[in-house]
Amino acid sequence: MTRILSFIFICILTSFSSRYTAQQTAQSLSLSGNIQSGKAEQMEISLFNSEHRLIKTEIADSNGKFNFNDLKQGTYQIKINRNGTEVYHSENISLAENMALPSIDLNVKSIEGVTITKTKPLIERQDGKMIMNVENSIASTGNSAFEVLEKAPGVSIDNNDNISLRGKGNLLIQIDGKNTPMTGTDLANYLKGIPSSTIEKIEFITNPSSKYDAAGSAIINIKLKKEQRKGTNGSVSTSLGTGKYIKNNNSFSINHRNKKINIFGNYSFAYREAYNGLVLDRNFYEANSFKKAYVQDNYLKFKFNSHVAKAGMDYYLNDKNVLGFSVGLVSNKFNVNGDNSNVTLGSNHLPESSFTTVNRSNDRWTNLSFNLNHKYTIDSLGSEISTDFDYINYANSSLQSFDTQTHEIASGTDNLDIIKGDMDGKLNIYSLKSDLTKNFKHEWKLETGIKTSFVKTDNDLKFFNASSGILIPDLSKTNHFIYEENINAVYGNVSKKWEKFKATAGLRMENTNVKGTQITTNQINKRNYTQLFPSAVFSYDLTDKSNLEVNFSRRITRPSYNQLNPFKFYLDPTTLKAGNPDLNAQTTMNYELTYSLSNKYFATLSYSKTSNNITDILKPVVENGQVVTVQTIENLNSVSYFGLNLIAPVKVTKWWDMNNSANFYYGSYTGNVSGTQINNKGNFTFSINSINSFKLGNGFTAELTGNYKAREIYAYLNVSPNWYLNIGAQKKFKNNSTLKLAFTDMFFTSNIKGQTVYNDYLENFAVKRDTRVVTLSYTYNFGSSKNGQPRKTGGAEDLKQRIGS
Repeated sequence: MTRILSFIFICILTSFSSRYTAQQTAQSLSLSGNIQSGKAEQMEISLFNSEHRLIKTEIADSNGKFNFNDLKQGTYQIKINRNGTEVYHSENISLAENMALPSIDLNVKSIEGVTITKTKPLIERQDGKMIMNVENSIASTGNSAFEVLEKAPGVSIDNNDNISLRGKGNLLIQIDGKNTPMTGTDLANYLKGIPSSTIEKIEFITNPSSKYDAAGSAIINIKLKKEQRKGTNGSVSTSLGTGKYIKNNNSFSINHRNKKINIFGNYSFAYREAYNGLVLDRNFYEANSFKKAYVQDNYLKFKFNSHVAKAGMDYYLNDKNVLGFSVGLVSNKFNVNGDNSNVTLGSNHLPESSFTTVNRSNDRWTNLSFNLNHKYTIDSLGSEISTDFDYINYANSSLQSFDTQTHEIASGTDNLDIIKGDMDGKLNIYSLKSDLTKNFKHEWKLETGIKTSFVKTDNDLKFFNASSGILIPDLSKTNHFIYEENINAVYGNVSKKWEKFKATAGLRMENTNVKGTQITTNQINKRNYTQLFPSAVFSYDLTDKSNLEVNFSRRITRPSYNQLNPFKFYLDPTTLKAGNPDLNAQTTMNYELTYSLSNKYFATLSYSKTSNNITDILKPVVENGQVVTVQTIENLNSVSYFGLNLIAPVKVTKWWDMNNSANFYYGSYTGNVSGTQINNKGNFTFSINSINSFKLGNGFTAELTGNYKAREIYAYLNVSPNWYLNIGAQKKFKNNSTLKLAFTDMFFTSNIKGQTVYNDYLENFAVKRDTRVVTLSYTYNFGSSKNGQPRKTGGAEDLKQRIGS
């Protein structure tokens, strides 16, 4: 029934669009230019609109002249490629009438043989997003997606691998615009299997409009590379790094594009060894008196073998229709060797017992994705209808073994417990959406669309007691959990642009239906609710160079299927993980005020209020007469957030560019967990990031990055300050290859230390990861963007750029 309604809705939108297209008269403006070049080879000129979408591409004639016809009034940018390399990138061009550009001088002789190449800045802001161009970062060389995020400005990752942005957690992490249905350690392991060499950029969207899914307090979208130049192009790269352990990444990409088709594919393989060290001092109290303590040293070593592949095609049926598909695969196999030692102290602070746990596991994660998309161009004003169907499959399996040797000091007795685990998980996602973008004359714009998605996950976890040498099912640990979710959404955005003022208002409605089934206990949890999510953006140009923007949006974060799973997963005799089937979705109202100067300097004031905040916690519980620690998730009553974010690039000299960002914020937390009430608990804190790029000449550049994060109180968690320093250098050769050397976390200072405090519980912890790494990488780009013949102007010859396919 849902698919039938979707088809009817698409037909109505198409009919609506066709009626208005016939009534409109597009303005016929033109933009012409002339390139002064010391070489006679053809150059490709690409025209982009204010939303950074490709409008047209032309080839300059033998005299360097080019012309774009049939344009509407608006703002544009021009990029010029020569031999597959970008050699010019204009500032914004406001087109109100037919105009000719000043001559663009690319004469290499006039600049003493040095080719002018303008690259994207590492950090930039576009359309309300902060963007980190990963492919331009030397320090990101040889890292994984997880490690790149860990070092990104404003991003923090706690000791449980939870990611927060500018102090706000429960984010929505996307890969190429597709939601990842994982959190915490599961998400971290998935991101560790994606090499940075496959990433083009990362978008940080702190206040998404109604067009986006309402999930998450903010969105981090990791966009993988996809070539857009004409002709056949590609690249190969390899890197070798070492910290405490070896890390190797290898990738290959190829793309062929002509008037009718765009075929692309990429593949990467990574072998990485890493470790996670965790030192704990857990103290339990009763009536303010010390009862016992666990002093632990945990060491986990990981070996990752990951494969990432993606292939697809865009087919231009005619000047109005583009049909595309893509297939992706992420395979991540990793082995975990864990060693955990513990000493238990009694009420007299003297050792009572000790144990050692040896953890060995073989894990495999596989993600298969398929996307089928269609875009219909309605008119020359940029109106279009796009439809996407997605199927995503996640599968994971794990074979685990826990051998625990316990020694009682008083009696001198020893005991050996052997636990075997076998876990299989499957997750299937089906999604269908259709979006209409309709541009009217006088700068009116309508965006509307629908989306429906179905999710089903099946986690089957079996545990056996093997202490006697025979596998005996352990029913207290064995569990089978099935989670089903259906979300239906419809949205509408209307925007209007005047000479200096632009306004956008939108509303999204989402209907959510979830069901969690605990097969072992026959426990069923169902939830059904429908909510509205308004958003609005108001922008005003104070002067030609300064702008003021106000926006707000309402967001929702639904518990993940793992968070709702009540199963208890034992890490060692004193520590277990468990979900919470009684979790409620959290809702957040976000408000932002942004001032920008010259589209380079930004200051953003933000405030948000969250109800039922989903929070990962550690708390003491009594199980089988023993006090243990459980890692679980609960709702806090409310969280208030006040923030100021600053972005200030500085050109110190002609050869020294500095990108600075600072985030100052205060989080206030209210709730009750494990009998401990907190009211407006929090602190003022900040983080500062500075990325310095140096042009050394003769193809050499260098990079120096420094970051400092001050002490932060997050509900019951108190995190100590930390900082890091990265350095790197690269050399670009004339054969389109690049050699990079990077040294991350030089002084080994980015590791996390902190304290968790409840009325009857105090834990001190310190986390160490393999962050101090030296990496050498080499990349070779091949192919050419030349065409056999210059292309004619006209709508039928336009190149269209598909975003997120």
